[in-house]
Amino acid sequence: MRIAILLFLPALLAAQSPEITLTQNLVISRSCTVKKERYVLRADSQNYLLPTEAGAVTPVITIEGDGITVDFNNAELVSTATADRPDLFTGLAIRIRGKFVTLKNASVRGFKIALLAENAASLRLENCDFSYNYRPRLHSIREREDFSDWLSYHRNEKDEWMRYGAAFYLKNCSNVTVKGCRATGCQNALLMTGCNDAVVYNNFFHYNSGLGIGLYRSSRNKIMHNFLDWNVRGYSHGFYERGQDSAGILLYEQSSNNLIAFNSVTHSGDGLFLWAGQTTMDTGEGGCNDNLIYGNDFSYAPTNGVEVTFSRNTIQGNMIQECTNGIWGGYSYQSKIMGNLIAKCKTGIAIEHGQNDTIARNLFMDDSTGIHIWARESQPADWGYAQKRDVRSRDWIIDRNVFLGVRKPLKIANSETVAVNGENLFHDFEQLLVVPKPNKGLKFFRNDVYGSLDNLNKVWKDPLLSSFRTVNFSHEGSPDNPYAPLDIPLVELREPDSLPDGMLAELPAEFPRGRQFIIMDEWGPFDFRRPVAVLDTISGNRYSFVLMGPSGNWKITDMKGVKNVSAREGTVPDALIVEKDPASDVLELRFDYVCPEDITGTFGEKIPAGRPYQFEFRRLEKKFDWKVQFFNYEGNTAPPNFSGLKPAAEKQVSDLYFAWWDKPAEGVNEDRFATVSTTEFTIAPGEYTMELTSDDGVRLYLDGKLIIDNWDVHEPETDEIKVRLDGKHNIRIEHFEAGGFGTLGWRLKR
Repeated sequence: MRIAILLFLPALLAAQSPEITLTQNLVISRSCTVKKERYVLRADSQNYLLPTEAGAVTPVITIEGDGITVDFNNAELVSTATADRPDLFTGLAIRIRGKFVTLKNASVRGFKIALLAENAASLRLENCDFSYNYRPRLHSIREREDFSDWLSYHRNEKDEWMRYGAAFYLKNCSNVTVKGCRATGCQNALLMTGCNDAVVYNNFFHYNSGLGIGLYRSSRNKIMHNFLDWNVRGYSHGFYERGQDSAGILLYEQSSNNLIAFNSVTHSGDGLFLWAGQTTMDTGEGGCNDNLIYGNDFSYAPTNGVEVTFSRNTIQGNMIQECTNGIWGGYSYQSKIMGNLIAKCKTGIAIEHGQNDTIARNLFMDDSTGIHIWARESQPADWGYAQKRDVRSRDWIIDRNVFLGVRKPLKIANSETVAVNGENLFHDFEQLLVVPKPNKGLKFFRNDVYGSLDNLNKVWKDPLLSSFRTVNFSHEGSPDNPYAPLDIPLVELREPDSLPDGMLAELPAEFPRGRQFIIMDEWGPFDFRRPVAVLDTISGNRYSFVLMGPSGNWKITDMKGVKNVSAREGTVPDALIVEKDPASDVLELRFDYVCPEDITGTFGEKIPAGRPYQFEFRRLEKKFDWKVQFFNYEGNTAPPNFSGLKPAAEKQVSDLYFAWWDKPAEGVNEDRFATVSTTEFTIAPGEYTMELTSDDGVRLYLDGKLIIDNWDVHEPETDEIKVRLDGKHNIRIEHFEAGGFGTLGWRLKR
C-alpha cells in the first residue's frame, strides 16, 4: 500500500493547481490559484488604451495559453492610483489570450480597464468583482446639464470605446460565458466588440455612469437574468431628463439575433438602446436585426425604456413604466411590439417613418399619449439610408391593444395604410385620435370604446371613427361603413426559455423605485450604500433636504451660510429644513453619521459598523453680472483677437451658460461667430475650482492672466483649474464657434 501511495503521489501533486503570488508584469501560462492577499501594483501610465496603432499597453498581469484555469481565490488587485480620483485611473490590469481560459473569483480596482480579452474563444469569467475602476468626473449640476457629459458610442472599429474605460472589455471572443460577476462605480461594466454566441447571465452590472452592457458587431448572444439598474447620467429630477446616451444595455452596429431576456434594467439612461450603425446609415443595408427583447423591466428611464432604430426586432412581454417614451422605434420596419405593459409614460410607443410594424396585445395605462406614429416632410441630405430606401410611414397594424386611462390613445400623422383593427379597447380618454397631419388609408373597425358620454360623442361625430362599437353607447356603426374588417390572425408570441440556473433579476419590493430616486453627483448615480443629503426644493431662503441611505444616526458638525436649521441630529432617512443666511454666498453642511451595519463609500471604501462616517453638502450661490458680446467672422479660422471687430449683438446674463443649435442672436451668424464674456466680482477668500465647458475654442483670463487656453475646434469638453480668490477680481472669456452645435458654460465651485 505504501508503495502504491508513493507511486501516485507525484500525479496527485501535479493535478493540484500551484499557489502563486501576483507580481508586476506577471505572465501566467498554466492553471494556478492566487494566494489570497491585497496586491497593490502599478498601472501603465497610458490613459487612452488602444492596443493596436497607438502602441501596446503593458498589462499588470497577462494570462495566455489554452485550457488554463486561474482562481484568484478572492485576492484583490489594486492600482497605486489615488482611489478618490477615478477620472485619473490608467492602464490595464489583466489581459487574457488563448482558448478555454477560465478566470474566477478575481477582484480588480483602480484601472482604466480591469480586464481585456482578445480572441479568447470559450473564455469563462465567473464571480469576478471589477468594481470601482475608471469613471470620469461629471459636470452637469442640479439646475442644468453640461454638454461635455454626453457620450458617443457610434464608432468602435479601432477600439474607440476604450477611451471610456471598462470593467470587462471583450474583443473578438466567441462562446464566452460571463456569470456571477460584478461591476459598479465604473463608467462601463461589460463591453463586447466582435463577440458572438456568448452567454452573459446572473451578473450585477449596476450604478455605473455609462453602460451596463454594450455590444458592437456582436451577434447570437444571450444577455439574461442580469441586474443592470442605475446605469445613468444626465438626469436631474424636475429639471432635465436627457440620459446623455447612457444605457443599461447597448446594441450597436450590426449586432443581430441576440436574446435579451429576464433582466432588470431600471433607472438607466435608456433601458435598451439599439442603433443599426453607421454601415446601415451609409448604405441602407443591414441593421441590428432579429433581436428578441423579452421579459425585461425597463422602467424609470429618463429617456426611452427601449430605443430600437433603423432595424427589425421583436419587443415582447416587457415592463416599461415612467419613461419619457416607453418604446422609441424610429425607422423600424417589420418589427413586432407585443404583450408589453407600458404605463405612466409621456408616450407609450413613438415611431417615426416605421414600415410594416405590428403593435399588438399591449396594455397601455395612464400614459399621456398611447401610440404616436408619423413621418417628417423631408430627410437629412447626408443620410445614405434615407436616400437609398423607402422611408414612408406606412403599412401599420394596431391590433388587440388595451388603453386604460390614456389621455390620447392614438396620434397618427402623415402615414399610409394604418389599420386600427380587431378588438382594441379604449377606456377613459380625453381625445381618442389626434391627427396633426392628414393620412392616407387610415382605417378603424371592430374596436370597443368605453368612457364618458362627452368623450364618446366626440368619437361618433368623426365619420372616420364611426365603425367603433361600444357596450355603453347605443351606436353600432354606420350602415354604409366603407371599411371592412381585416382578417388578421393573432400574432404569434415567442417565449424563450430561461436558463436553468438563471436568477430572478427583479428589484426587491421594498427597494426605492421611481425617477425621483435617480440621484446624481459628480461621480455618477447614488447607490444607496451610504448616506447623502439631497437638495429637494428651494423657496426663497428656505431649503428642504432629504437625508437618504442605510438607517443610521446623523448629526450636523459644521455649518456655513446657515441662519436657522430645523434639526441638528436625527436618524436616516430624514428630512431637514435649512434657512439660508441671505448675506452669504455659500451654503455648507457637514454631517457625522454612524450606522449599525457596514457601509460602502463613494469610491468603494469599507466603513465598519459603528465607525463615524463624514458626508457633506456644498453649494456656492455667488451672483455674477456677465456682459456677453457676439462677433461675426469670415473664413475657416477664428481671429486671434477681437480688437478690430465690431459686436453684432450684446447680452447681459447672470449665468454664463449657452447651448446653440442655430444663430445665438439676431444679426449673428449661425456658424463662424465668436463671443467675449466679461465680469467683475468680489468674493470671500478661499480655494475655488473654475470649470469651463466649450465647443469650440475657448480662452479664460483671470485678472488679465491667461489660465485656460483650449483654442481649437473640438466637441463639447470641460477644462477645470483650481484658483485662489480673495476680494475683487475680473474674468474675460473668449470663445469661437466654427460650425454645428456650440456651447459655452462657466461654473465656480468651492
